[in-house]
Formats: sequence, structure tokens, C-alpha cells
Amino acid sequence: MRNYLIFVGLSLLFLSGCSTNNIANTSNNSRYHIAQDSAPLRVPTELEMQDAVVTNVVKSQSASRPYTVLGKSYTPMRSEKGYQEQGIASWYGRKFHGYHTSNGEIFNMFAMTAAHKTLPLPSFVRVTNLENGKSAILRVNDRGPFHDDRIIDLSYAAAYKLGYYRNGTARVKIEAITLEGNPSHFTYIQVAASSSLQSLTALGEQLGREHQVGTNITKDKEIYKLRLGPIVSEEAAYKVLDLLKNGQFNQAFLLYSDKRL
Repeated sequence: MRNYLIFVGLSLLFLSGCSTNNIANTSNNSRYHIAQDSAPLRVPTELEMQDAVVTNVVKSQSASRPYTVLGKSYTPMRSEKGYQEQGIASWYGRKFHGYHTSNGEIFNMFAMTAAHKTLPLPSFVRVTNLENGKSAILRVNDRGPFHDDRIIDLSYAAAYKLGYYRNGTARVKIEAITLEGNPSHFTYIQVAASSSLQSLTALGEQLGREHQVGTNITKDKEIYKLRLGPIVSEEAAYKVLDLLKNGQFNQAFLLYSDKRL
């Protein structure tokens, strides 16, 4: 009986602690409803643990820009081709379930996905648990984990398939998977935005002559946006982008479209 009362007391204390954390989290206007991450209430199904299907995808331009988290700056890779790395993997679950990932998708802890600090989003990787040889193909659609000792964060389902969901971390090998060919899209560089059409038109004519590319100006509400392109190849686009960013246009970025702007 005494053991039972101790168990009940500890259970109530635990629930009270969780409730307090959630209330504090809400009062601080946190993005998440849960203060601490945790595993789901069920195990993933065999269907949910099937490898991600590798497809040609258009990369997210917003997730391709350099960014800073916790005082440390990161520059995303231009291409994942040939990428391999070994290190520590962790996993994430309930706290982030249902929220947007870094490239705008919705995180599903039962999907075969992962977060990486610098791989292009989205991209595909094979992750192998070096401790037991288990592997899975995952879609990388998020940023993280922001710990110096970890190189990738897997969804709960992926960690479950690789056999380390109870341990929390495992030593893994990451190998990027790419398909031959590129998705059909047009590549542009967004250079500047202004409320003055005249000034952007003059700037576009100047940059078009300097870099031997076409120019395009679009209007979004009362703001005009200057874009260079379309540019025939991503290699050429990156060369122009580097020149612009090393000059006065350090906020320029690549923009992809499935149709000509």
C-alpha cells in the first residue's frame, strides 16, 4: 500500500510539473505548446517507416540563405551531390509535430524526414546507424540540430527504424542521394525592391549590361521587385550572385520559378 501511495504521489508530481511547464511556455508566447520534447504515445507503423521516395525537387530559395542561430552563422550548401559525413544523430518528436519546418512543410514525427544545418532543402540522404547497421532513406526538410556535437536530427519514426529511439542519440553515417538531371525550372536572382519603378528600371538596365542577363520587374502591392534572369544554369547564376553579394547587393538571393516570369 505504501508503495502504491508513493507511486501515485510521484505520478501527480510529474503531471503537475508538465502542466506548470506548459503554462509557463504559453505565458511566454512560445511557438510550441509543449515545453520539452518527447516520444509519441504509439510506435510508428511499418508503412510509416518505409524509405522516403527520392524525386527531383526544386530547392527552397528562402532556406538557401545564410542564417544565424544562437550566435552561430551557417551557410547552406549549394549542392548536396557527393556529400558524406559521420557523426552523432539525435531525434525530435511531439514538441515539433504539426509545426512548419524550415522550408515550409509541416513536420510529421511519423514521416521519414530529417533536419540538417546546411544541406539544401529539400534533399535526400541515406542514414546508417553505425552501431547496428540499420539504415533508412530520409527527406531532409528542416534545419538543426543546433548542438556542436550532433550533425543530423531524425524524425521519431526514422530514429525508431534505426533502433536508437530509446537512447536518444547514435553514431551514424550520412550519404546524400541525387538523381540525374534537374527539375524543370527557371532561375532568377532577386536583387532589390523599391517603391520607385523608375529607379529600379535604371538599375535593371545597368545590371543587365554588366552581367549580360535579362531583367524582370514585378509589382507586389506598392513594391516593385527587380530580378535578373532567367539564367541558363545554376552555375552561371551562382557566379552572378557572388558578384552581386560581394558588391552593394548583399541581400540578393536566388529565386526559382516553374514558369518564366
